[in-house]
Amino acid sequence: MTVIYRQASLADLPALATLFDGYRVYYRQTSDLTLARKFVETRLKSQDSTIFVANKDQNTLLGFVQLYPIFSSVSARSSLLLNDLFVAENARKHGIGKGLMNKATEYGRSKGVCWIMLQTEKTNSGAQSLYESLGYQRDKDCYYYYLTT
Repeated sequence: MTVIYRQASLADLPALATLFDGYRVYYRQTSDLTLARKFVETRLKSQDSTIFVANKDQNTLLGFVQLYPIFSSVSARSSLLLNDLFVAENARKHGIGKGLMNKATEYGRSKGVCWIMLQTEKTNSGAQSLYESLGYQRDKDCYYYYLTT
């Protein structure tokens, strides 16, 4: 299967919204295609994130990765939060996730970021294996805290 990795555009919105809805459902959210479409459309229009997609033809998206710019005050440099990685269930086990991760790394290097950060559920061993195979290291020094508002 020939796969093309490229930056998403508004032309991808219908297919990307469907994938994004699948991503949310994977994380135990109720399917809501309207919400997914609105969220992705806002990200694309405001350009406050960068989304790369994997596609096998003009209309078939296989997966996506979404990156948000953040900053490292200690390093005084830009960084990236790799917030979302998703591959459609029927496209898994074909290297699509690895290809999207490599595209994210290539993008980060081109932007001169000091690091790319991500998180995944403790039970997501498949994703953890992928990340570690690409050189990502589990943080052993910091705790992360969240405040739900």
